[in-house]
Order: sequence, then C-alpha cells, then structure tokens
Amino acid sequence: MHATVSDTPVITSNYIDGVARPAEAGRTYALYNPARPDELVGHAALSSAVDVDAAVLAAHAAYPAWSRTSYTERAAKLNEVADYLEAGQDDVDQRARLFCREHGKPIKETHLEVSRLGDRFRTTAAYADRLARDELEHGPPFDTIITRQPRGVATLIVPWNWPLSILGAKLPQALMAGNTVVVKPSELSVLAPSITLQKIAEMFPPGVINIVTGDAAEIGDNLVGHPLVRFVNFTGSVRIGKHVMKVAADQLTPVTLELGGNDPAIVCADARLDDKAFMNMYLGTFMSSGQICMALKRLYVHRSRYDEVIEGLSAVCNRMVVGDGLLPETNMGPVNNAKQLKTVTDMIGQARASGAEVRECGQVSDEALYRRGYFQKPALVFNPDQSLDIVAEEQFGPALPIMPFDTEDEAIRRANDSRYGLCSSVWTEDRDRALSISRQLEAGYTYLNNHGPTAQDFRGPFGGFKDSGFGRNLGYEGVVQFQGYHSISSVPGWLL
Repeated sequence: MHATVSDTPVITSNYIDGVARPAEAGRTYALYNPARPDELVGHAALSSAVDVDAAVLAAHAAYPAWSRTSYTERAAKLNEVADYLEAGQDDVDQRARLFCREHGKPIKETHLEVSRLGDRFRTTAAYADRLARDELEHGPPFDTIITRQPRGVATLIVPWNWPLSILGAKLPQALMAGNTVVVKPSELSVLAPSITLQKIAEMFPPGVINIVTGDAAEIGDNLVGHPLVRFVNFTGSVRIGKHVMKVAADQLTPVTLELGGNDPAIVCADARLDDKAFMNMYLGTFMSSGQICMALKRLYVHRSRYDEVIEGLSAVCNRMVVGDGLLPETNMGPVNNAKQLKTVTDMIGQARASGAEVRECGQVSDEALYRRGYFQKPALVFNPDQSLDIVAEEQFGPALPIMPFDTEDEAIRRANDSRYGLCSSVWTEDRDRALSISRQLEAGYTYLNNHGPTAQDFRGPFGGFKDSGFGRNLGYEGVVQFQGYHSISSVPGWLL
C-alpha cells in the first residue's frame, strides 16, 4: 500500500492587521515532504524586516483596546476559539494531513496535535476569575493593592517539532494576559500551523494576532529586537536561545526561553516492568521520532533490571513500523530535515566507533522509500560512556542510550550530570522513593512511571533549569509571565 502523493501544493501568506497578505515583493519559499524529499508540499511567505515592522506596528496599534478588555471578555473569546477548534472534523482532517506531509510525523500524531489545541484555549480561559483577583495588603503602614497589567506586544517564536502544541502553551496565555502578539512559526513546519493560526486570528479584532513566516536568520533579530516589542517567548535550541537573549537585552525586553532537554529517566529495582511500562517508555522516547524537547533521552536502569529493560523495550520497538506517516500502519515517520538526521546518525556512529553496542529496531514498510527519505529506525545504545554525545548532548531523534547503575545516589548524580534541566522521570512502585528521588533531580518537571507528552498535566507550569532555559509556559503561571506587577498604595483606611 502506498500513500497518495497527489495532494495539491498549498500557498500560505502572512496575516497582518486582520488581512492575509503576501510577503514583501511576493517572496515565497518551498517546503518538501521529509518522507519523500522531492515531493513539493507547498510555499510559504518569505518575510522581510518590512513585514515584521508592519506586524509589530499593527499589534502595537491594537494593544490599547485589547488590553482594556476584562478577563471575562477575553475568556469568552478563548472559549469561542476552543469551540471552533473542536468542531469541523473534515477541516481538522485536512490540516492534519497537510501537517503530516510537511513535518513527517505519523498522521495519528498530527491529528492529535491539531485536534487538541482547543483544550489549551479552554484551560487558559478557566483562569479568568483567579486572574481578576487582586492581592490586598492592609495598613499600617499603607493600604496596597497588588495587581498586574499586560506588557504590550509579545513576540511568540515557535519551533518545528510540535508547533501547534507549543503555540497552545504561549498564544492563549498571552491573549488572556491582555497582550497583542506577533507569531513566528518555524520555517521548517509552517503550512498547517499558519492556516490554523490564521483561522484563530480571524476571530479577534484586527491586529491582536499577527503572523509572519520565513527565515529566522533574516527576520529573527527584527522580531526580537523591535523597540515596540515588550516581551519575547521563545522555544528552540540553546544556541539560538542565547542569541535571542542577547538581542532582547539591547531593548531590555524580558524573555521566556524554553530550550533543549536531555531528560534522564531512573528505573529503580522495584519498578513495574510490564507491557504498559515498556510502551510508555517507547512513547516517551520515540514519539515524533524522538523530536520532542521533553522526550526521554537518557535511561538509567538498576543493574538488577537492566537486561529486562533492554529486552522489553527492544520488543516494543521491533513491533513498530517506520515509513511514510500517511500510511495507517506507520508508527514512526522520518526525521524532519536532513540536518537533524545527520546529527542523530553521527551520534549513533560515534557510539558504535567507541565500542558501544547499537541495536536498531523496528520494521521498514518500504526499503526504497526508507533510503530516499530522512529515516532512522529506533536505535538503542547499550551502556555508552557518559562523555559520548549520545549521552551528553540532546540527540533530538530516534536514539536512546541505556545505562546500568548500582545505587540510587549514583543514578541521581549521573542524571544531574548534564547542562540541561528540562524534564525527568522516576520509575518505582514506592511512592516515598519516587518523591525523594524526584525532589533531588535538577529538572522543571518530573514524571512518575511515565514520560513525555502523554504524561503531561498541562495545568502545571512547564520549563527548565540550567541550559534548558527559564520562565514557564502553561498553567496559571504561564499567563502571569506575560504580565508585570503593579502596586497601588494610599494611607491606611482610605483605599481599603
């Protein structure tokens, strides 16, 4: 069975001040299917500094009116968006299919991402009453109201791996806080996200949501360093995150940086290792071909369970079919782009050259397509040295090092021996042990007996420590980060 390749290429534009418009001089660039790199999927607007300036000016002009709306009014608009996103199954199916073709991840994953975006808007809208409550401090020495106000124009920069899910961790929060926005999707995964985002933007007053697409190297600094931008929320690599911070510093613009992760998992001696556990490990590691910031990327296993984990996880991986994401039997699609594929395969090659055993698992549905596209079967690397790139760096692809440990102190030390601190997981049947180990891990989020997106409570704030960045997305805290505190005081007995 072969997936149809007859889909007509699409063309997406910018969306500025309530109008879909081409980039300056009508410039576009092409996007191709990573499973079939010669298959054109569509063209997107290739923006310039002129387009960025127009988008920021539109957001700046729309800010006064939008910022004066009440939390109740903003919540009503977010719920309206959620209603729309959760309806229209045919439209959802079409965008999910397009997303699959431009990104590569299996259709079941793109459908999940497209369809669940409404949940993020509805959850954020539910904070309206809590956000509206001021903190009151009664005198003496003064009566003080501690409130918050929106920052202004917010730049939201979204990566290519889960663009709609990550957009859902920024956009409704920025809007609920009272800001207007300029959104920049990744140039590597832009067609379906832009179409979805424009449908949302059309539901708001002109200028509240603006979209510019194109090469980050050309317009990124203009977006981050624009003098009318008052906040930047960026998700992406550590290298680019550091650059964003430097550019924003010239305008003293505050930033939230959600950067890479090299998430450790600790499997204790008493862990329950059944089929469900191994499937959770697989999904936590290899969902979206491992291209997830909070994916399980280092697996530390008590020596008494090491062989059991290797065989159990290998068995699950071997059941998986690697191929074109549009095919219903496919469990894992290609890596999104040639550069990222090389990063992963170089790490695997380095591990092999060092003497570590590498086991490539899974079934290939079409050998010719596998050789042609950006594919890599799930690879398990057994007991590599901690200094190797497969352990020390974020692979962001379908490869997992598995290493034994003897004591929990050793496992915690090795788990924390990383410049990253995004997520982690602990696998044990003992609640007290789980909490004790969790509290010692240098991470912004810890999963228990699970890992990754399927285990995430999106009401909790999400973000990391160390090189994984700072600030938080999602949860109530994800809204408050888009605001600044404002204290109002008077002599005692007059204000309160």
